[in-house]
Amino acid sequence: MLDFKKECGHLHFMHLFIYLSDMPIYFQGLVRSPVSATLPQIGSRLFLTWGVLWSFPETHSHILVTSLVISWSITEVIRYSFFGMKEAFGFTPSWLLWLRYSTFMLLYPTGICSEVGLIYIALPCMKASEKYSLRMPNKWNFSFDYFYASILSIAIYMPAEVCREGNVGIQPLLHCPSFVVLVVFYQEL
Repeated sequence: MLDFKKECGHLHFMHLFIYLSDMPIYFQGLVRSPVSATLPQIGSRLFLTWGVLWSFPETHSHILVTSLVISWSITEVIRYSFFGMKEAFGFTPSWLLWLRYSTFMLLYPTGICSEVGLIYIALPCMKASEKYSLRMPNKWNFSFDYFYASILSIAIYMPAEVCREGNVGIQPLLHCPSFVVLVVFYQEL
C-alpha cells in the first residue's frame, strides 16, 4: 500500500508554495478578485489540504477527494488560462470567457460539497486523536479544540462562501443550510 505522507509529502509542500505564491498575484492587481475574497479561499484550501487531508489519512481514499481535486483542478486551469491569455495577448477568446464565468455553476457546488464532506469525514478522527488540540492546564492557560473548531468551520463555510461570492446577501442563521448541517452534526456526535 502507498504511504501517502512518505510518497506524496513533497506534493503538499509544493501545494503550500503555490497557494502562498498566489497572494502576490492578487496584491499586484494581475487578478481582479478582491483580497477579501482571495484570502478566505486560500485559507480554506490550506485548511483542507493540510488540516484535513494531510493530517487524517482516513480521508485519503474517500470519493470526495476525487471530486475535490477535479473541481479545483478544472477551475484553476480555466482561471489561469483566462488570465494568462489576457495578460499575454490583451484579450481572451469568447469560449474561454464563457468557460471562466459558466463552469462555476457546476464546479463551485461540487467543490464546496467535497470540502465540507471531507471535513465531516475527518471529525471522528479529530475527536479520537485530539490532534492539534491544546488542553488545560498549560503554561499559556489556554485551551483549543481542533474538533470543535472544525465543526465551527463547517457552520460558517456556506455563509462565508455565499458572502464571499456576493451572490446572495447575508442570510439569517436559521435559514442557512450550514446551520441545519451543524445541528445534525452536533446531534450525531
